[in-house]
Amino acid sequence: MYKAVIFSVLLLSVTLCLVPVRSLDPPLNDDVLGLIVFKADLRDPEQKLASWNEDDYSPCNWVGLKCNPRTNRVTELNLDGFSLSGRIGRGLLQLQFLRKLSLSNNNLTGNINPNLLSLQDLKIVDLSNNGLSGSIPDGFFRQCGSLRAISLANNNLSGKIPVSISSCSSLAALNLSSNHLSGSLPSGIWSLNTLRSLDLSGNGLEGEIPEGIDSLNNLRVLDLSRNRFSGLVPSEIGNCLLLKYVDLSENSLSGNLPDSLQKLNLCYFLDLGKNALEGDVPKWIGEMRSLETLDFSMNKFSGQIPDSIGNLLSLKTLNLSANGFTGGLPDPLAHCVNLLALDFSQNSLSGNLPVWIFQGGSHEVSSLKNGNSTGSIKNIQVLDLSDNSISGELASGVGDLADLQVLNLSRNSLAGPIPSAIGELKNLDVLDLSHNQLNGSIPQDIGGAVSLEELRLESNLLEGRIPSSIKNCSSLRSLILSQNNLLGPVPPEIAKLSNLRDVDLSFNDLTGTLPKQLANLGNLHTFNISHNQICGELPTGGIFNTISPYSVSGNPALCGAVVNKSCPAVLPKPIVLNPNATFDPSSGEALPSGPGHKRILLSISSLIAISAAAAIVVGVIAITVLNLRVRASTITRSAAPLTFSGGDEFSQSPTTDSNSGKLVMFSGEPDFSTGTHALLNKDCELGRGGFGAVYRTVLRDGCPVAIKKLTVSSLVKSQEDFEREVKKLGKLRHANLVNLEGYYWTPSLQLMIYEFLSGGSLYKHLHEASGGSLLSWNDRFNIILGTAKCLAYLHQSNVIHYNIKSSNVLLDSSGEAKVGDYGLARLLPMLDRYVLSSKIQSALGYMAPEFACKTVKITEKCDVYGFGVLVLEIVTGKRPVEYMEDDVVVLCDMVREALEDGRAEECVDARLQGKFPTEEAVPVIKLGLICTSQVPSSRPDMGEVVNILKMIRCPSGSSDELGSS
Repeated sequence: MYKAVIFSVLLLSVTLCLVPVRSLDPPLNDDVLGLIVFKADLRDPEQKLASWNEDDYSPCNWVGLKCNPRTNRVTELNLDGFSLSGRIGRGLLQLQFLRKLSLSNNNLTGNINPNLLSLQDLKIVDLSNNGLSGSIPDGFFRQCGSLRAISLANNNLSGKIPVSISSCSSLAALNLSSNHLSGSLPSGIWSLNTLRSLDLSGNGLEGEIPEGIDSLNNLRVLDLSRNRFSGLVPSEIGNCLLLKYVDLSENSLSGNLPDSLQKLNLCYFLDLGKNALEGDVPKWIGEMRSLETLDFSMNKFSGQIPDSIGNLLSLKTLNLSANGFTGGLPDPLAHCVNLLALDFSQNSLSGNLPVWIFQGGSHEVSSLKNGNSTGSIKNIQVLDLSDNSISGELASGVGDLADLQVLNLSRNSLAGPIPSAIGELKNLDVLDLSHNQLNGSIPQDIGGAVSLEELRLESNLLEGRIPSSIKNCSSLRSLILSQNNLLGPVPPEIAKLSNLRDVDLSFNDLTGTLPKQLANLGNLHTFNISHNQICGELPTGGIFNTISPYSVSGNPALCGAVVNKSCPAVLPKPIVLNPNATFDPSSGEALPSGPGHKRILLSISSLIAISAAAAIVVGVIAITVLNLRVRASTITRSAAPLTFSGGDEFSQSPTTDSNSGKLVMFSGEPDFSTGTHALLNKDCELGRGGFGAVYRTVLRDGCPVAIKKLTVSSLVKSQEDFEREVKKLGKLRHANLVNLEGYYWTPSLQLMIYEFLSGGSLYKHLHEASGGSLLSWNDRFNIILGTAKCLAYLHQSNVIHYNIKSSNVLLDSSGEAKVGDYGLARLLPMLDRYVLSSKIQSALGYMAPEFACKTVKITEKCDVYGFGVLVLEIVTGKRPVEYMEDDVVVLCDMVREALEDGRAEECVDARLQGKFPTEEAVPVIKLGLICTSQVPSSRPDMGEVVNILKMIRCPSGSSDELGSS
């Protein structure tokens, strides 16, 4: 206890006033105190510093430390990659004998301590790859003493480089790269004649590179890339004869290459790419015989590539892309037998493909000075000659380039066939021969290129079939074969390429049906088969549920919702649902019932019409919004005064102009207490649908009503027809139907007056409810049954709802379901599919497939389909279509797959787990899938649905026990 108190006092005093004291044998080790204070400013999530114990007399056994064995004083602190965070505190200033400080690859933040370099023995400081911020203190380098190397790379430092850098007379390595430093380069930096490595890359430094760089006669590495330097490449740079690495790329340097560069005989790396340099590449470039990397890409060089470049026998990477070079590739390049990457793309090169590359990988050529020599570049890995005017044929010798990983010859004038030797390139990742004049067929041997990730052959003259051997290229992600003359079917083997992301087979002569297995490609992002002769039905599932109509256009014999053409009926495997059967909870299936029971055999649907519906919806909604704005402004300027009469008689307005209207109530003669101005008050709005907005208002007798303000005046029938149809709807009465109480008419404004239900919509209870208002299984079953009874009643009354969705099912105060928005299509002059699919069936996922097929009649079975989707929505608690981060989940498909895998119970709303009877839930799920059959005739009538639900609820009882529908 006593010792701990003494230490706490000492620690506090050290923290408050750290004063550097040089002592060889202090009574209490200053290193221990300093390191404990340093640790106190850190967060150590991985407990890497657990061995740092404040009770130790010496820290020499602590992790990350080295000590002088004679004095036991810390000489090195190396905590690289310890996942430390926090700031670099003053505790380090106690380490008076520290020679090396390395804290790189951590998460340290805050400013740099201006006194950090005051430690007299400090020679190496590495604080790279952290999150240090702020500017480098002006006096930071004034105390650098015997410092030999410092790295502050990959931090968030800003401001200018301090001029005090010139004080570090012993500095050999300075790395300030990848920060946010700005301003000009201080000329005093050239006074550091001991400097061997200078890296200021990846900052915002600007202005010209100051003169005097030739004073750095020990410089080996110079990296000023990725800044904003302008002006000329300094001519003195050639006087730094020891330079081995020069990178001035990604600046704004201009002018010609200085001749002094040819004196850099030791230089193996020269990168001047991405500048504005111009003129010819001088012949003396061949004198830089140590070069292994030469990059002049993305400049303004012109003229021919000098033959002397063939003297660079050590060359491994040559990049002259994106310039203005002309002529052919120099044959002496064949001498560069160590070449691994050759990029001449985006120039104006011409002539034939060089024979020294493709004819057997070896060809004898004459050198410039050294007599004859045999060249071979068969070890090349990257060859890019794209975007030139090169002609000729691709020789079979390409197969000898066994290490080739990227071959890009696109956008040239190549002709002839693709050699089968391409299949010998086992390491090839990218093959791009697009935009040429290649003919013949795609060789079957291409499947031998098993590492292919990208295959681009578009815009050629290729014929024949897509080879089935493509299945061997299991890593393939892009398959682009468009704009050729390919024939035959799309091979089903493509469906085995699970990594495929982009496929374009457009503008060919492909025939046959698409393999259904393509829908299983989960990574597929784009699939284009437009302008072929593909026939039959598109696959269902995966990308084909949301595929763009453009991607399948130009195939006259293709059918399905996306192309708005019905397909011949093909019945899938039926689902057997017998509500009277004995249910086996362990299997999730209904056991066969006795012979006296009639079985219902119906198929499971697939939502092939979703994409077409979405496209229609977007277009019509845009037009509707424009119409609404114009009409709303008109209504606001002149709200029609209301007159009314009771019963079935109309009252006559005192005037016949457009500002007069008629109000008809089907029972009694109450008037509005708020008037039509309430309808224009956003506070009274309850919601909006395909036909208009709904508002709440109150009659004079205090009864609330819901009023729908129609927004389809241009489509509504004449006044006589409108009144006749509304009166028919007003006579409909059912326990599960929202009652229509009356209507209001003017030529420019039509109102439908309904009873008001306080329970809100089913949609809100399913998708927006909090835990306290969660619908129980019993509630959900009753809602399903009540909705079914209501639809059966409407169908018996020759009324098709057309707009079944959860937002149109309302709940009263006791939780009883009531269906609203029914029969509104009868107000239109004709049942136009385009209007129905956009105005009425605006909720994506509920629309029956026949809405996209002009040849199929619209019947009550459309309501059955929407009801089936609604059933699955109620049971699962999920929306009909849900958009994930990189996928679209269609509820029917998800539930069907789970049922087929025996996982139907998993589909029930997770909030009901353990609180629902399996013997009811699974049959209800099956019923929902049956109702969503793609073929209308395979769906049951709503009366049959009601009976099935009754038997699911009471499998052994009489249907009479549940009451009539």
